[in-house]
Amino acid sequence: MSTMNTVGRPTAPNQVQTKPATLTGGRGLLQNEALIFEGDGWGKTGVDLPEPKTDGSDLGDLVRKDPIGLPGLSEPETMRHYVRLSQKNHAIDLAIYPLGSCTMKHNPRLNEKMARLPGFSDIHPLQPISTVQGALELMDTLAHWLKTLTGMPAVALSPKAGAHGELCGLMAIRAAHEASGQHEKRRKVLVPTSAHGTNPATAAFVGYSVVEVAQTEDGRVDVADLASKLGDDVAAIMVTNPNTCGLFERDILEISRLTHEAGAYFYCDGANFNAIVGRVRPGDLGVDAMHINLHKTFSTPHGGGGPGAGPVVLSEALAPFAPAPWVVHDEGGYRLIEREEDEAEQAFGRLCAFQGQMGMYTRALSYMMSHGADGLRQVAEDAVLNANYIKARLSDLMSAAFPDGPCMHEALFDDDWLKGTDITTLDFAKAMIDEGFHPMTMYFPLVVHGAMLIEPTETESKAELDRFIEAMRALAEAAKAGDVDRFKGAPFHAPLKRLDETRAARSPVLRWTAPEGSNKAA
Repeated sequence: MSTMNTVGRPTAPNQVQTKPATLTGGRGLLQNEALIFEGDGWGKTGVDLPEPKTDGSDLGDLVRKDPIGLPGLSEPETMRHYVRLSQKNHAIDLAIYPLGSCTMKHNPRLNEKMARLPGFSDIHPLQPISTVQGALELMDTLAHWLKTLTGMPAVALSPKAGAHGELCGLMAIRAAHEASGQHEKRRKVLVPTSAHGTNPATAAFVGYSVVEVAQTEDGRVDVADLASKLGDDVAAIMVTNPNTCGLFERDILEISRLTHEAGAYFYCDGANFNAIVGRVRPGDLGVDAMHINLHKTFSTPHGGGGPGAGPVVLSEALAPFAPAPWVVHDEGGYRLIEREEDEAEQAFGRLCAFQGQMGMYTRALSYMMSHGADGLRQVAEDAVLNANYIKARLSDLMSAAFPDGPCMHEALFDDDWLKGTDITTLDFAKAMIDEGFHPMTMYFPLVVHGAMLIEPTETESKAELDRFIEAMRALAEAAKAGDVDRFKGAPFHAPLKRLDETRAARSPVLRWTAPEGSNKAA
C-alpha cells in the first residue's frame, strides 16, 4: 500500500525521503553551471578571425593595451552554457506563471512566425516609403483595430511600453492644457492608492504634483474623496480599470463625469485591458487616453528589457496632440505624417527616433486576426473565469482580500489566514518554488496587507489550473498544520537558496571580479 506525498504522487511506505547531496553540484538532468567568467575559456576564442589588414595606428591612444577581459567559448560550450542557465529559470513554456498584474500568458508560435517574415523582420526605418508599403499597411490595420476595440478615434503606436504610454498620454494632456492656456494653473494629477507605481512616477516626471485618492473598503475608488479633490487646479486623473485589486470600477461613469465637469482629462491605465477586451470599449466610459500593453492583451513577448510596445488611444479632444509619426492612407498609398509637416502641427513632439517596434505590431495583429472578434471576447471571458475559479477553489483555506462578488482577471488574497502560524507571505512564496511554481505577485497592491496577487490569464487549461490549485492547497494545509520548517528554509530544491534580501538590496554585487591571485582577466 502506498501513501501520497504533498504533490499527489504515490510514495512507497519504506522510501527514504532524505536525499544525499550530489558530489558535482548537479541534480539528475540539471547540470551545475558556473558563471561564464568562472570557466576555463580565457585565452581562446570560439571563432577564427582573419588577421587585420591594418595595424590600428590611426586610432592613436584608443588602441587597446590590455586583454579584452572576456572568456572564449566554443559553439558547443556556448550552447550548453545558455541551455543550462535556461533550466534554472521558470518560464511560461514550463508551467503556469501566476504573477498578478503582469499577465504572463502563452505567446502563440504563429505570431512569432509572422514576425519573422521577410519584409517585417528585415526592414530598416530609413528605407524609402515606397519600399515599406506592406509594413505601413500593417501598422494602419493594427491602428484601426485598436481604435475599434477601444472606441477611440486616434492612436499613437510609437510608445515602447506601458510606462512610456503613460508618458505619451500625460504629455498629450499637458499639450491640450497648454493650447487652452490652462497649463499654469492645472498642476495636479489625482491617482488612487491602488495604482501601478508607474502612474504617480510618470505624473511627477511630466512635472505634475501627485494627489492620492482614497480607496473604499471594497477595493474601488472612493468617489466622494475624488470629488472633494477635483478642481480647476487638476490636470487629469489616472485610474486603472479593471483596477490593481482585480476589480472593475463600478462607478467609472460617475468618475468620468466628475472629471470632465472639473475640466480635467481622464487617463486610464489599460494594463488590464485583457479582462474586458471585446466586451467593454473604454471610449464609451469617457476615457480620454489609455495605453495598451500589447504583451498583456495581444500576446507579444513580455518585458525582459527587450523591444516592447504600448500604443496609446486618444479621445477626440486629445487626438490633435498625438505624437508624430502616424500613418495615413491616400491616393498615393501609405505614408508617415512627421512632426515637421503641417498635418502634425499640434503634435507634442516625438517619443522615439522612428516609428516603434515592428515585431510587436506584427505579433499583435497576428493575434487579433487569428482570434477574430468572437475570439477576443472569449479572451476576456476565459481570463475572468480562470481567476474566479482560483478564487473559489482557494477561498476556504486562504483569505480573499475582497471576498464579496466576483473578481475580474486576477484573484487577490491577503495574509489574514497566516496569522498565528509564524509564516509570512514571503515564506509561502519561497515554498511554492520547491513545488515547481513561480510565486504570485507578493505584497502588491500595497493597500492589502501581505498581498498575494494571482493572475492565471486565459491561456491556462483547467487541468493546469487544478495542478496549481492542488499545490497551493497542500501548502496552505501544511502552513496551518504548523509545518514551519518547510517554509522558513525554503526553497530547498532551487539552484540557489534564500538570499539575505536586506544585504542584497543594500550591498548589491553588480560586477564579477576575478579571485585574488587568479590569472583570469579582470
